[in-house]
Amino acid sequence: MAGEHPAGRRLVETQLTAVLGVSRTPLREALVRLAADGLVTREADGYYPTRPDLGELRDLYELRITLELRGIERAIDDDRLHHDLDVLRELRDTWRGFRADPPAPSPDIVLLDEDFHLTLSSAAGNAAIAEALRAVNTRIRRVRMYDYLTADRVAKTIAEHIEILDLVIEDDLPAALVALRKHVGESYDVVEERAAHAIAAHALGRPLPV
Repeated sequence: MAGEHPAGRRLVETQLTAVLGVSRTPLREALVRLAADGLVTREADGYYPTRPDLGELRDLYELRITLELRGIERAIDDDRLHHDLDVLRELRDTWRGFRADPPAPSPDIVLLDEDFHLTLSSAAGNAAIAEALRAVNTRIRRVRMYDYLTADRVAKTIAEHIEILDLVIEDDLPAALVALRKHVGESYDVVEERAAHAIAAHALGRPLPV
């Protein structure tokens, strides 16, 4: 995801086994999993890194924000509906821990972020919305990894997650809705910019700068 392997360049198994220090069997199993997640594409002559598709990214982010906002909107529309505050307080404790000891910038942080948003959605009480969000996350994960390559983005994400949780727990749902919309929108802006840079880097066959 850092652009070290251009989209037009085949992933050579012998080189990857040497760099990663693994045999071909686990490497091939890993490539199959990466293909299932959309991170690599299998062609007749082997595997290639998947090129980001900005049009698809825009469409899926629009769906993502619609699903996430609905989790809060439904509680605004119907005062009989409430979030599971015990779940959200536990989630807040987790992210306060990250604030005290931030994880190093890494594409893997996307998994922590997905867990945050899925837990927030699930706590809203509509399992179908949460499941739809999970499906969207799987499809955009390969480009959302670009969002967590710098320490400032990691710190900003942590702070915004805690802010959103504080607002929901305090039952200030209109403000939580605004904060969530801003949070996801800014994430899209960063991801789109970095994905565009990655496309250019892939075309030129050079690593993506961070």
